[in-house]
Amino acid sequence: MSKPVYITCDSTCDLPPALLERFQIRFAPLTITLGEENFLDDGSFTTQQLYARFREDGTLPQTAAVSPQAFMDFFRPLLEEGYEIVHIDLSSELSSTYQNACLAAMELEDVGAVHVVDSRHLTASAGLLALHGADLRDQGVCAADIAARLREMTARLDTSFVLDTLDYMWKGGRCSGIAALGANLLKLKPCLEMRDGALVVCKKYRGSIEKVYRQYIAERLSGKEVAADYVFLAHSGQVDEALLEELTALVKELTCAREIFLIQAGCTISSHCGPKTLGVLFLRKA
Repeated sequence: MSKPVYITCDSTCDLPPALLERFQIRFAPLTITLGEENFLDDGSFTTQQLYARFREDGTLPQTAAVSPQAFMDFFRPLLEEGYEIVHIDLSSELSSTYQNACLAAMELEDVGAVHVVDSRHLTASAGLLALHGADLRDQGVCAADIAARLREMTARLDTSFVLDTLDYMWKGGRCSGIAALGANLLKLKPCLEMRDGALVVCKKYRGSIEKVYRQYIAERLSGKEVAADYVFLAHSGQVDEALLEELTALVKELTCAREIFLIQAGCTISSHCGPKTLGVLFLRKA
């Protein structure tokens, strides 16, 4: 008889407390360092604080992967309770978090099995895998088969988002100052997407970010074979609530998704993309 399964992820999956509780998922937090202070990426340091600090002195926090020891401390209690674990991390191309989880899993082999999945994506797309993993768990699928099926799903994830500003990526060393200045002067809003585990620029929009949101969502969803379960509309804060309601309605109009989740990204993701970033993330049909 197979052991019960627990689904876990890291904090960059950006699943809010309500979904974590509903789907019985736990997360291991990355670390945020700001000056001499360290915070766990668990909501104790908010995006509002992050943006306020950046406006004050141009300081951005540094983010650090979950260490192998932290993962061991995270996994061990579940294993000792008799669970097998299916754990999902952000793309191994973007962080050492996945590799560290694998190291921890190897160290704990005598305690129990941890099946580590490289999502090849980030933020709510990794969260999508976690939700599907929880659904498979509830259907009685064993841990090894859940992990195998989630790895197959990664090729069908669609992860993209539009940025209102390149200032945060420039300060974080992910684009040149000239590129950021040029984009801001020309009012260009770059759209980034995940390809082969890495972020690439796929399009540049022009105009107000409110107009760009609508155009971006329509283009990403129109004519796409979107799986009929979950779609995420994720943002990094400072987007008008009425506009978010309108955009959620647009996503509903363009998809046959059973549920659309509006979520706000945590500090790890937001520190790289800045405020008013927005993405629509979904799984394509097989």
